[in-house]
Amino acid sequence: MTAAGDAALVLEGVTKRFGKQTAVDGISMRVPSGSIWGFLGPNGAGKTTTIRMVMSIIYPDEGEIRILGKSNAESIKDRLGYLPEEKGLYKKMTAGEIVAYFGRLKGMAAGDAKRRARELLEQYGLGDAVDKKCEALSKGMGQKVQILGTVIHDPDLVILDEPFSGLDPVNAEVMKDLILQMKRDGRTVIFSTHIMLQAEQLCDGLTLINHGRKVLDGTMAEVRGSEERGILLDYDGDSQKLHSLDGIERINDSGKQAEIFPASGVDPQHLLQQIVQRVHVRRFDLREPSLHEIFVRAVGGRADGVAVRGVQGQAVLVAESGDSPDA
Repeated sequence: MTAAGDAALVLEGVTKRFGKQTAVDGISMRVPSGSIWGFLGPNGAGKTTTIRMVMSIIYPDEGEIRILGKSNAESIKDRLGYLPEEKGLYKKMTAGEIVAYFGRLKGMAAGDAKRRARELLEQYGLGDAVDKKCEALSKGMGQKVQILGTVIHDPDLVILDEPFSGLDPVNAEVMKDLILQMKRDGRTVIFSTHIMLQAEQLCDGLTLINHGRKVLDGTMAEVRGSEERGILLDYDGDSQKLHSLDGIERINDSGKQAEIFPASGVDPQHLLQQIVQRVHVRRFDLREPSLHEIFVRAVGGRADGVAVRGVQGQAVLVAESGDSPDA
């Protein structure tokens, strides 16, 4: 396992072109070992292409990649776990057989793989599915089987692309616990999600890319601390009345909760006076912006790449569902 404090993954000036299209444009990042990192960006930003280069599925035209201290993932494939965007199971194999099969592919002895597969399935609520064929599993159960197949061999670095897809809230909590346990064990987890709240809850830091370029990176505290603070409002009433507030720059409203960003120089107390006249206020907090707001500010409505903003710190990595094969 990589020593604590070492970088599990380093990219320096990595570029990939497909014909005249530049899918990844000079990305540099550094992922510390033993941490959970998120790689975010809109569809087509270059995330999947970056991950495929990290995994030595394709190779960069320029730049350098170091993964667990090596320049090629093939040489350390038994130390890596990768759950790709496009997922699938052999339908006629049982859950126990397929998890054990993934272990065998990563160098485990047959007996060890079979025993460990059963242990994992029982530990994560699939004990009754050990001998069930994959075609009989629900979507959520199948997703959990694939994730367990990804980690059966105790990899040092795990890359999960949309690991929560298809999971109900109970099973999503189980997967969250699995990811956190890997961190407690000193492993590095690089994962993507379309749900910004998941990234806020799990990730130590992130890298955001757009049009193949790095837009923003740093620890979660650095990223959120670099933005102007907003107001978190829990309320009951007509949400349309909030959109007519004087002195607001932007509002993210979900019907019962809103994130409100005052215009420059506007006193939040002035807004509170307006709000209590329109809706019933259950909570009114001045706080750092959500990751959703940071994401929208960074990439929303922009047609060109933008320079990295002044956030210092470790970067991060991984793919988010939706990239095209050459994105």
